[in-house]
Amino acid sequence: MFSRREILAGSMAVFGAAGCTATGSTTTISSVNGMLVAPQGEKYPVQPVSLARIPEKYHRQVVRNSTGQGPGTIVVDPDQKFLYLVLNDRRALRYGIGVGRAGFGWNGEAVIKAKRQWPAWHPPKEMQLRDPLAAKWADGMPGGPTNPIGARGLYLYQGNVDTLYRIHGTAEVNSIGKAVSSGCIRMLHADVIDLYDRVPIGTRVVVRQSRGEVMAEAARDIGADLGEAARSIGDSIRRVIDG
Repeated sequence: MFSRREILAGSMAVFGAAGCTATGSTTTISSVNGMLVAPQGEKYPVQPVSLARIPEKYHRQVVRNSTGQGPGTIVVDPDQKFLYLVLNDRRALRYGIGVGRAGFGWNGEAVIKAKRQWPAWHPPKEMQLRDPLAAKWADGMPGGPTNPIGARGLYLYQGNVDTLYRIHGTAEVNSIGKAVSSGCIRMLHADVIDLYDRVPIGTRVVVRQSRGEVMAEAARDIGADLGEAARSIGDSIRRVIDG
């Protein structure tokens, strides 16, 4: 995990890599001519993204650490659509994210056990059954600009068990700050490359439970209870009629 020196160096790198503007408790990472740009030397081209297309709160920025976690930890908040990398000095680097259906379906603690650049995509079997395009790539879709995992993939494990939870790249700018139909945790290519370069294998990740998921679970429980009550009433009525 990170040493104090590494975390301090990382937080200084945030300020040194681009111009920063302090606004109260927030320090916004300035762009290059209003564009979010990935580092040079990528295997595949990554198009610059106009930050005007994204609400400012979802821009990569340094904020006060409100996560309750220590330096070096990644915290994912699926409801607020934020991912935090906790720095030193009570600060955190916050990224805007898009959250796919799978991103709402798991929460807890894990560690990054694998990191890959432009990784292959292996669609889950259930997706292969319902989606002919996914079935086409049952043996894996090679990495590249059209691959759903994007420029980087961070793979979360609990012990030796793959949670199937991924932090990955996307070129779909409009998905940032939103709930989307597929995937786990999406970050713009430039942002996921930035995060990838900052965190080592073994980084602890805390995924908060979605309050929406809690409400959905409650609704399912209530529905099940109502269904059972309705069946019980129906049985009672039939007994009265038959009797």
